[in-house]
Amino acid sequence: MPRHKASPTPLTRHGQETKKRAPGSVRLISGRWKGRKLPVRDVEGLRPTTDRVKETLFNWLATDIRDSRCLDLFAGSGSLGFEALSRYAAYVMMVELDKGAAAQLTTNLATLACNQGKVVQQDALTLLNGKSEPFDIIFLDPPFRRDLLESVCTLLEERGWLADEALIYIEREIEATEPVFPANWQLCKDKQAGQVRYQLYQRESVTP
Repeated sequence: MPRHKASPTPLTRHGQETKKRAPGSVRLISGRWKGRKLPVRDVEGLRPTTDRVKETLFNWLATDIRDSRCLDLFAGSGSLGFEALSRYAAYVMMVELDKGAAAQLTTNLATLACNQGKVVQQDALTLLNGKSEPFDIIFLDPPFRRDLLESVCTLLEERGWLADEALIYIEREIEATEPVFPANWQLCKDKQAGQVRYQLYQRESVTP
């Protein structure tokens, strides 16, 4: 892969801090399903990544996304996972705790006749503490104001979920205390849009 320069509470992307409802659909920006709209389950607190942020992210990943293995934690609407599949990722695992949202993700995969995606309805911490498999790209957009990032990132690094030089995308609230990430993660990109800060890190291989 090209190098880039430079609480045990059940986890889901659906935070309890907002009553805002999710939009009715998400739009795929580019790739084989460019312009396709996918329905989103009406779930309280669902916060799909905006088109503006998503377009910037996938510009960052332009040389990495094809044939990559992606893990979309707190998948929610599946906006990032489906965009990755549209851009020819080899495989995307979407992890979502909410039963209804997970069912919608499965339906959308079937609608697209896509065999490269898998939906796991499970708490993210439970998944990360289980049997691991390495991924090239991680999409990490946890519910806001829950202080989840440090524990999730530690598990990703320590439990074998990251390939050598994996890329980790993180979306978080701008007012949050700066998390402490693994020492071998190097910040590659850092931007903000409104009250959201979004960043791309790259993992440095750890020599035994």
